[in-house]
Amino acid sequence: MKSHLKIIDRILDKIAESQSICVAGHVRPDGDCVGSELGLTLALRKQGKDVSCWNEDAMPQKYAFLDPDKLLQKPGGAQVFDLLITVDCAAFDRLGAVAPAVGQRKFLINIDHHQSNTRYGDLNWISAREASTGELIFRLLQAANWPITPAIADCLFTAVSTDTGSFQYPTTKPLTYHTAGELVRLGANLETICHEVYQSFSLSRVRLLKHVYSHFHLTHNNQIAWLWLKKKDFARTGADRSDTEGLIDHIRAIEPVVVACVFEEVGEDLIRVSLRSKSPRINVNEILSQFGGGGHAAAAGARIAGQPLSVQRRVIGAIKKALDSAR
Repeated sequence: MKSHLKIIDRILDKIAESQSICVAGHVRPDGDCVGSELGLTLALRKQGKDVSCWNEDAMPQKYAFLDPDKLLQKPGGAQVFDLLITVDCAAFDRLGAVAPAVGQRKFLINIDHHQSNTRYGDLNWISAREASTGELIFRLLQAANWPITPAIADCLFTAVSTDTGSFQYPTTKPLTYHTAGELVRLGANLETICHEVYQSFSLSRVRLLKHVYSHFHLTHNNQIAWLWLKKKDFARTGADRSDTEGLIDHIRAIEPVVVACVFEEVGEDLIRVSLRSKSPRINVNEILSQFGGGGHAAAAGARIAGQPLSVQRRVIGAIKKALDSAR
C-alpha cells in the first residue's frame, strides 16, 4: 500500500515522460533553494535525464561546497525544455531572468512550501506544513525509490537545516527531525555542513554584521527592530547581496523585539523588505501581502516600489497596526 500523496505520482509520471528538464529556484537563493535545486538535479541526472540547473544569481559562497561540479548556472539563453521544475519559488516572477529563458517550456511543475505560493504551475505541490522545500524533495526521492547519495544528502540536509534556523524555528516538526536523521544516515556530512554554513564567515560579512549592530533602530516600545542596508554599505564593507542572509536574525534575537525588519536598496526607488516574527500572534506573511509580498507566518519578504522613507513609514506603520491589534 502506497504511503505517499497522489500528487507525487503525478509528478513522477511527468518526469518519466520528459527527457530535457530545467530545475530552477528563486532569485538570491538561500540554503533551502540551493540545496533543493542541486539535490533534485543530482537525482534526476542519475536517472539519465538531461538536466540544467538554473538561477538568476550566482551560487552564494558559503554553499559552494555543495556544488563542486558547478551545476548551478545562470540562464544560458532561451531554450525549450520538456519540463521545468521550480523549487522553493513562491511566484513565477521570483525566477527573475530564468522566467523568459524558459518561456517555451512544455510543462511546469511547482514544488514549494511557502504559504503565499501563487500556484503558477501546470502541476503544483505546495505544502506549507513542511519547514523547508528540501523536505518535499526528500519525500519525492523516497517515493520514487531513487538512490540518495551522500552528495544529495548534503544538499537536502543543508536545505532543511538552514530554513529551520538550524532546527530552532517553530516551523520545525517531528518529521523535520526524522528527515534530518535519515539524511545523516544516508551520508550527510555534518562536520562539513556545519563548518561551511555556520562557522566560516567572510571578512566582508563580518564587516556587514558590525554595521548591523551599529545601526539598528528600536521603536514601538522596543517591539520592532529595523535596519537599512544601502548600496554604500555594501561598497564600504566589500560585501555582496549573498552576505545578507541571516543578518535579520541578529536583531530579531533582541529580547523585547517581536518583529525584525530589514530594508535594502536594490534599485532606483525599489526596496527589498524582509520581516521576521517571533510571536505566533504576528503573521508577517499577512503584513507583507498588503505590499505584494509574502512567505510564511514567521518570515516573509517583498519588493516595494517607492521613495525609501515612504516605504519605511508604510511598512513600520503596518507592523505597528498588527502589534496593536494583537494585544
